Amino acid sequence: MRHLMGVLGVLAAGVLLAVSAAMNWRFGYSLGKTELDGIIYGSASAAADCLKALVPFFFFAAIRNKMWSQAAAALLVGVVCTAYSLTSALGHAALNRLDTTGQRQVQAQTYKDVRSDLARAQEQLGWVPQHRPVGVVQSDLDNAQNQRPWGWTKGCTDVQGKQGRDFCQSYHAMTAELAAGREAEKLTVRISELSGKLSSATGSAAMAEADPQAAVLAKLSGLSIDTVQIVMTIFIALLLEVGSGLGMFIAFSQWRMYDELAPAAPVMASIATPVITAAVAVAAPVREAAPAQISAKPRSGANDNKSAPAPQRLMAPETDVERFYKESVQTQDGSSMTATELYEEYCAWCEEKEKEPLALPTFGREFGELGVQKAKLGGRVRYIGIALKGARDAEEDKKLPAFKDKAA
Repeated sequence: MRHLMGVLGVLAAGVLLAVSAAMNWRFGYSLGKTELDGIIYGSASAAADCLKALVPFFFFAAIRNKMWSQAAAALLVGVVCTAYSLTSALGHAALNRLDTTGQRQVQAQTYKDVRSDLARAQEQLGWVPQHRPVGVVQSDLDNAQNQRPWGWTKGCTDVQGKQGRDFCQSYHAMTAELAAGREAEKLTVRISELSGKLSSATGSAAMAEADPQAAVLAKLSGLSIDTVQIVMTIFIALLLEVGSGLGMFIAFSQWRMYDELAPAAPVMASIATPVITAAVAVAAPVREAAPAQISAKPRSGANDNKSAPAPQRLMAPETDVERFYKESVQTQDGSSMTATELYEEYCAWCEEKEKEPLALPTFGREFGELGVQKAKLGGRVRYIGIALKGARDAEEDKKLPAFKDKAA
């Protein structure tokens, strides 16, 4: 589960880092006057953004190793790179938001204008009088021009007599009806075109606000839309910078990069001697052994010690846990220590020796390999048969006055 969380964290942080680097590249590229200048600025911006993500590793590693000058340099580089990357992210986010908002505003205004034109055309169509189809009216006019009154009146330019006046009046009425029909046709075509534009418009064009998010936040907060847009731009830039800068460092913490791996306890060659009744397998460095842990040596003669060769043991490099056991812990019947107390003493020993202590689980695993008996008593893990060397000395100091009184 820990590895799965670490992998998912690295993937998420990698996406944020890639997006942030791309934003810095685009903004840096836009600053160049020529294509080469744009590539130079863009590459520098992307490299600074990637270095920003590595600075936390360098900074805390330098602190851990007590390399203060390197830590100060890493901090300075991190501040400069983060500041530059933040300004680039702010510039890109502002340009992108303003450009998108401007396009939406133009689309929304165009949508409103089309709707206004459509309403006006529909209103004008309602003003057009009732009329017959244009083709029918045009046919009646052509027939009227073939009648005899059309010649008497010279095309209704010289009207005389009642018959001529009636004919011309009817002719002019048909002319007006033809004009109304043609106007209605033009308005119908116009309405059809405007309706087609409205039906093809996207949802963003039909929005009442060019930036709906800023409009809603402005109503909730009581701020102006411009102020809300600035705050949202800063928030987006901070999201990318913080996520890309610290995401990798947080994700890699799942694998405990700074824990020191203790070497496995070496297995020593067992040596059988006439004086030792059983083979001894040494899994840890030589330490002070309790009398009960060493088998009694039979004494058969005065020359036994000379004839029996001394057992040879291969020694392995001591780990910090083994050195702590050898220097600070001793066997003592009837004594026990909790795992927490033992780990606190180990941390104090490491601080005194200027060493980096292992994590509690790692320390418990290595200390258990030394062969100390462990049991769970009262819901707490305790190591049986051991005590701190300082604790026995303190007990002996307390007993000294009593011996003096008895001797007196």
